[in-house]
Amino acid sequence: MSYRMSFHWLKRYMPRSLYGRAALILILPVITVQLAVSVVFIQRHFEGVTEQMTATMMLDLQYLLDVVDAAETLEDAKAASRSVADPLQLEMTLPVLGEPPLDQRRWYDLSGRVVEETLRASLPEIQTIVLPDNRLVDVWFDTKFGTMEVEFQRRRVSASNPHQLLVWMVVLGVFMTLIAYSFLRNQLRPIKRLSAAAAEYGRGRIVPYHPSGANEVRSAGHAFLEMRNRIERQTQTRTMMLSGVSHDLRTPLTRLRLGLGLMDGDEVEPLIRDVDDMQHLLDAFLDFARGDAEGDPEPVDPIGLAQTILSDARRMNQAVEAGEMSGEGIVALRPLAIRRAVENLIGNALRYGAEARLSVTMSQRTVIFCVEDDGPGIPADQREEALHPFTRLDPARNQDRGSGVGLGLSIVADIARAHGGVLRLGESPDLGGLKAEIVLAR
Repeated sequence: MSYRMSFHWLKRYMPRSLYGRAALILILPVITVQLAVSVVFIQRHFEGVTEQMTATMMLDLQYLLDVVDAAETLEDAKAASRSVADPLQLEMTLPVLGEPPLDQRRWYDLSGRVVEETLRASLPEIQTIVLPDNRLVDVWFDTKFGTMEVEFQRRRVSASNPHQLLVWMVVLGVFMTLIAYSFLRNQLRPIKRLSAAAAEYGRGRIVPYHPSGANEVRSAGHAFLEMRNRIERQTQTRTMMLSGVSHDLRTPLTRLRLGLGLMDGDEVEPLIRDVDDMQHLLDAFLDFARGDAEGDPEPVDPIGLAQTILSDARRMNQAVEAGEMSGEGIVALRPLAIRRAVENLIGNALRYGAEARLSVTMSQRTVIFCVEDDGPGIPADQREEALHPFTRLDPARNQDRGSGVGLGLSIVADIARAHGGVLRLGESPDLGGLKAEIVLAR
């Protein structure tokens, strides 16, 4: 558990997309290898080369110092040192007037640090070492005739162009990473296509999909197609079965109602109500069977659809008021299914309360149809159970206002899921009753 928690913070900085993580898997090892090679190989190699070259240069400087110190006079020292410095390609000044400067080296000059350490370890007479750039080295010595300045080329003590290997490593690393990413992208494309097909099917849309890619991806694609076909067959079978049963039962119910209508007596009216209740139950079963099988998605204005539903409800003298209508845009929906879901929520709201309110909220990512009522509501611990088919929460909702089989919210939840959304139940802050929200992705 502690191991998981220690790396939990790292997930916030990781890429979310498959392409981003694939790029990270490619780039991170390349950068790590380049850094390791730079530190272990380049630094060690150029430090070793610089030490050897500086040690060779140190012998020339030591010989020059011995010649100067062996002279009897300053003039002899100048003459002898010139005879040595010129063949060794050294620029010498003896004596130097004034105080020697302080040591100078650029902070990123790693090979210059090696030059300084090597020279000072072997030549204690050195006072100052100046490394102003990559071209010259200026060394100040203490001799018996005063301070001597010796200047020579930097290339004699350190390897030239050490950056070329780094440049080639970076260029080749980027080039090979791009090639590898192009190949990996071809392998990731079938996974993206499978993900897109699954996401569209989750929203109730069937898009053409043909498995491709590696064997494992093909197997997953074929499994998805088999699962989708099996679900479609089961849905069609359920719809056909319940539709057939409802159709077969409607005919004798109609004859029974007509027969009861021709009869007189006080006992006829309760029987007619029983027949109407059975008709209502059959309609509920048929709505549940149809589920999301009502046409294909089409461009719809959610606010316009809500206003149409409100207008029809007012014509039926239903106590429904318009709430907040915010946002704009067109969304791909099944208008008949969404209309039936919203009307179901309004019917439930008026069944258990005196008034209802319909509002629509549109954002860049979601569309929310919200129906609120002033009824008793549903307790928080029973809201998930209320979405299950054939669930009747007698203690929470008044059942005296009509019959039901507990399919109303289940039908709405199925329609929401068919659009890639969800049905959320809560408590209305204003009316105090149930707040039902159909949340759909745009």
